[in-house]
Amino acid sequence: MFFALAKPLIAMKKNGLDATDIRILSAVQQHGQLSKTRLAELVNLSSTPCWARLDRLKAAGYIRGYHAELALERIIDFTEVVVTVSLGSHRKAEFDRFENHIHKLDEVTDCIATGGGMDYVLKTVTPSLAAFQRLMEEMLSADLAIERYMTYIATRQVKRSQPNLAKLTAKSE
Repeated sequence: MFFALAKPLIAMKKNGLDATDIRILSAVQQHGQLSKTRLAELVNLSSTPCWARLDRLKAAGYIRGYHAELALERIIDFTEVVVTVSLGSHRKAEFDRFENHIHKLDEVTDCIATGGGMDYVLKTVTPSLAAFQRLMEEMLSADLAIERYMTYIATRQVKRSQPNLAKLTAKSE
C-alpha cells in the first residue's frame, strides 16, 4: 500500500509535483495500467480527481508508456551480455554516429553514456554467443570510432527493478 509522505518533496519544487502526484506515479510504475477504482484506492484519493491527475501527468509527459515485463528465460534461450565501449575520439560527431547506430540495433536493449573510464555501457540480448559475436563484428566494421570494448556475459539476473520514486524524491535529511 502507498501512504502519504509527510516530508516535503524535492520534485515539488523542481517539477511542480506534489505528494499525491508522486503516489500516483509510484502506483503506475509498480502496477502498470490500473482501473480508476484500484488506482484511487492505492493512492487514497477519490476516483475522479485521481483520474484527472493521472490524465494531467500523462499529458505533461511524466509517463512514457506501459510495458509488460516478460519472463524471457521461460520463452527462449538467450545470451545477455553487458558491453563497455570507449570511443577513440570524443568529438560530438563521433558520439552522434555511435548513438544513431545503437538506436537501430534491436539486440541492444539498454545503452547509457557515462563519464570516466568508458563512454558507454550497453546491455545486449541475442539468441546465442555466436550471434552476439556477429553483432560486435558488425559494430566494429561500421566505423563507429570504437577504440576498445569489454564484454561481460550475464550468468543470472540477481535484481531488476525500477527506482523507488517516493524515496528518490524525498528530501534528504
